[in-house]
Amino acid sequence: MTASDKLLVTLEDGIKRITFNRPDRRNSVDSETVALLHDAIERSATDETRVIVLSGAGEAFCAGADLQATGAQDIKRIDVTASLRSHTNPTILAMRRLPKPIIARIHGPAVGVGCNYALACDILIASEQAKFGQVFIKIGLMPDGGSTYTLPRIVGYAKAFELMATGDIIGAGDALALAIVNRVVPLDDLDNTVNEMARRLAAAPAIALAKIKEGLVHGQGSDLASALEFEAVNQAACFHSDDFLEGVNAFLEKRKPAFQGK
Repeated sequence: MTASDKLLVTLEDGIKRITFNRPDRRNSVDSETVALLHDAIERSATDETRVIVLSGAGEAFCAGADLQATGAQDIKRIDVTASLRSHTNPTILAMRRLPKPIIARIHGPAVGVGCNYALACDILIASEQAKFGQVFIKIGLMPDGGSTYTLPRIVGYAKAFELMATGDIIGAGDALALAIVNRVVPLDDLDNTVNEMARRLAAAPAIALAKIKEGLVHGQGSDLASALEFEAVNQAACFHSDDFLEGVNAFLEKRKPAFQGK
């Protein structure tokens, strides 16, 4: 398998599909795969992408880092700090900063950093077979990929600590109860559910979507006054967009709006 085969990327009708493609390794990622993912996310900021669907080939979404990519004798020579700074961290940041929504399509295990790529998405749709786990502790590591930031903001400190300190894997139903995922559907309904959401977001006013995402990310680290000021400043970009005018006209004319993303 060549490096480029490790990640499949297609773009059609504004929907970019990015697929981890190492099914024989349960889509565990090596440095090449992470670099490809980062590049695909960065390109999405300026191309015709309206929404991204992130998924995995085979039976897993992503089983974390590929521990077999490095021999046991070489592990101690790896500068893990430099690796995270060069590969994992820029990718997570690119996903959160991308002014376009990302849907995680999770049909099987999403564990380790694979779970944290899912958590970096904007909407998580899982099948009943999906599983989630912060399994780093099981090999003597702490979590990375931003989960010490994202997970406690979703489930609270105590539950995040439990999941990280035990490394327990939870099923889709528990993930839904904890608000880790947005929806859980039967596997046979997963693609239809994801595609319907992707089409809906692709047809939405792009500037407003971008500001919603930016505002929510900004709000996670700001107080109310700062959030209100962000809204006041950035609402202007929406207010002066062609899509706002189209939305108003469509409302007055009692028809469905045709947003153009500008």
